[in-house]
Amino acid sequence: MAVARAKPGIERIKAHMIGGADQAVPPAAVLVNSNESVFGPSPLARAAACAAVSDLERYLENPDRLLAPAIGAHFGLDARRITIGQGSDDLLARLARAYLGPNTELVRTANGYLKVPNYAHANDADVVSVADDNFKPSVDRMIAGVTEKTRIVYLANPENPAGTYLSGAEVRRLHAALPDNVLLVIDAAYEEYVDAADYEPAHVLVEEADNVVMCRTFSKIFGLAGARVGWLYGPDDVVDSVRRIGVTFPAASPSAAAAVAALEDTEHLKYVYDENLKSRSWLSKQLEELGLEVIPSQANFILVKFADPKKSAESVDQFLRHKGIAIRRFASPAYRDYIRITIGHRADMQATLDGISDFLKGDL
Repeated sequence: MAVARAKPGIERIKAHMIGGADQAVPPAAVLVNSNESVFGPSPLARAAACAAVSDLERYLENPDRLLAPAIGAHFGLDARRITIGQGSDDLLARLARAYLGPNTELVRTANGYLKVPNYAHANDADVVSVADDNFKPSVDRMIAGVTEKTRIVYLANPENPAGTYLSGAEVRRLHAALPDNVLLVIDAAYEEYVDAADYEPAHVLVEEADNVVMCRTFSKIFGLAGARVGWLYGPDDVVDSVRRIGVTFPAASPSAAAAVAALEDTEHLKYVYDENLKSRSWLSKQLEELGLEVIPSQANFILVKFADPKKSAESVDQFLRHKGIAIRRFASPAYRDYIRITIGHRADMQATLDGISDFLKGDL
């Protein structure tokens, strides 16, 4: 007997990143492609993870009980409204599983986080992708995209892969226009990097509304991408639903121990924030002086345009890879002329800048 076909929506899932696998190119030495923190985790987090290995034969029972109070204390939040996942992507996928299905819709900005449509497709839901303004989400178009089938409006703030953001006033205007039965999901994975004065932390609106939830992660500024720890803050009923459909043991003990310890090292967090801000500003200015357009970013990466077909984004990607530098490109046609560069050590930034400068000067 043949196995039943998978849900039809799964066939709509597409890769959102362009791989750089080329057997003729040696592995990259400069990795500025995945928005990881090159500054690494706090030494306290490393030590805690190593210590936790002594109990590796045991499951970590109820990681919410360990992590939620620590997260709540660090950010000033109600720990009862926090739940843990295997990175924020796990939590986004669970939200889609809980609230989406056939004959429902997810509204998002067309060039926002490119993985999100796949979560809707996996649940046989439709995706309404509205146009943006030079990669900045358009509140008016998102509001216009809402229909009676809409169940989730998704907003990454700051956005990825562009690094754009919406002010607190703009997010509130979006929320105010949504029906009560529509859940506003704010993906705030890069919130710790923001320096914009008019940005409002996502948890503020979560605490004022019954239909807003935010997702956060330890993968970015905390430097724990390999630990895979994310967290969600939201209304009691949303948190309960997301908990119910999680895997039995959603966090590894070394990962949880590292996350708790990382929260304690505020000095390390400030160092990473300061270094990212300085290097982001410096690299953006240097690339603009080369004649390139840089999308203003509030995250730990920048999006750079290569408008000249003779000096294309695809060509600079290949050129840099042969120099041992890995940047990121995306499968969406809107990003055809762009590369994304993760902010890192000044030496890596200088090597990337020098490589791009050589590429632009060369006769290819």
